[in-house]
Amino acid sequence: MFEKIRDWFGFGGFETAHHGDHGHGHDGAGGHGHTHGVIDPGIAATDRGVWAIKWSFVILAITAALQLAVVYISGSVALLADTIHNIGDATTAIPLWIAFRLARRKPSTTFTYGLGRVEDLAGLLIVFIILFSAIVAGYEAISRLIHPQPVTELGWLAAAGIVGFLGNEIVAVFRIRVGREMNSAALIADGYHARTDGLTSLAVVLGAVGVYFGFPLADPIIGLLITVAILGIVWQSSRAVVTRMLDGVEPGVVAEIRHAAGHVAGVRQIIDVKGRWLGHELHAALTIAVDETLPVTEADQIAARVEAELRSHLPALAAVTICFGVERFASMATIGADATHHHAPAPFNFEGRLAKGVLDIVDTPQGERMRLTLSRQALHLTARVIINRPDSPEVIGLSPSDNPATHMSTIAPAEPHEFDAMLELTAGNQHETLPFRMLEPEGHHH
Repeated sequence: MFEKIRDWFGFGGFETAHHGDHGHGHDGAGGHGHTHGVIDPGIAATDRGVWAIKWSFVILAITAALQLAVVYISGSVALLADTIHNIGDATTAIPLWIAFRLARRKPSTTFTYGLGRVEDLAGLLIVFIILFSAIVAGYEAISRLIHPQPVTELGWLAAAGIVGFLGNEIVAVFRIRVGREMNSAALIADGYHARTDGLTSLAVVLGAVGVYFGFPLADPIIGLLITVAILGIVWQSSRAVVTRMLDGVEPGVVAEIRHAAGHVAGVRQIIDVKGRWLGHELHAALTIAVDETLPVTEADQIAARVEAELRSHLPALAAVTICFGVERFASMATIGADATHHHAPAPFNFEGRLAKGVLDIVDTPQGERMRLTLSRQALHLTARVIINRPDSPEVIGLSPSDNPATHMSTIAPAEPHEFDAMLELTAGNQHETLPFRMLEPEGHHH
């Protein structure tokens, strides 16, 4: 029963897509939560996702219209705030959809990258609209606290709160179901967000009950609490929009690019990785090192395989530039499978409740180290590896590096590099243990 309740609120596991035989899932860009003002690539890149956006808009628009009528006859500021919230959820799809259509236009001699940035401008406009609505709702709530006014039609008011809950719940079920059909973690997260919004609507019912039992200030107090929730959305969405406007990407995107390129035979090292969003499309550039004695045609074939691997891992990838550089073993990004002095076992790809990524052994200037590269992780995640050795277990701690999506050990795992082990993950009071086995490459057994 407890697990069902957790799943209803969105704390259960998400179903994700799987590609090929890599043994792990991919969410397109490392997983996204709900933010107004940004079309998630996993949703906007497919007709099914756009269809879900359209119908979500229709359902929430009907819900908000019904609530607005009750606001007029009841004078409830709590319902006004909730209606503004639902109107914001519905109408944010309009400018983003217009921007999405503009972004489909082909590049020109003036806009050589196309018009993808229009989505960022639309996102910024949405943030200001939501901020303005929060100011209006907050002003009305504070005004009613200072100058109380009677709230009438309590039955209709409670009914409108229930309508708000049901409208958001329908959208939640719809988004989660379609998200699971599409294997879109982003659309599933949007569904759970709508479910949380439904609980906000139920707060209006609580305010109506308070007024009914002789506490008239319950209505403006509930309105003020909903205003605070709207301001939280403003903060979350503005961070997401401004980050993209400044060419920022989620740490999981860079980690996923490195991880995907690491699957390609012939890549000796990943020297540098860059990425940026143009609207809902990802543009990436990476520099790789290959055997310098290879003919140009073979090097080009490796680059083509890297591009194909990146596209299979990152569906939102619109363009990638691959350059060849000189191998630098001082980099933490050494792949190591082809390095002359490093005999790393095959990496351990995993996906659990608390994190998803790859665990491998890499060369560093300080020697061999264990590296955990994450494309998804819970807040405040800590990790360690416990290796089963004949005498006693070998415990290796993994600490976050400069890149929060990468955790490194400070010591090298003992030889041999063929062992049974467990990856222990902890986030707050949640724990997870993932068993795995590493095998030495052929010809390197001790």
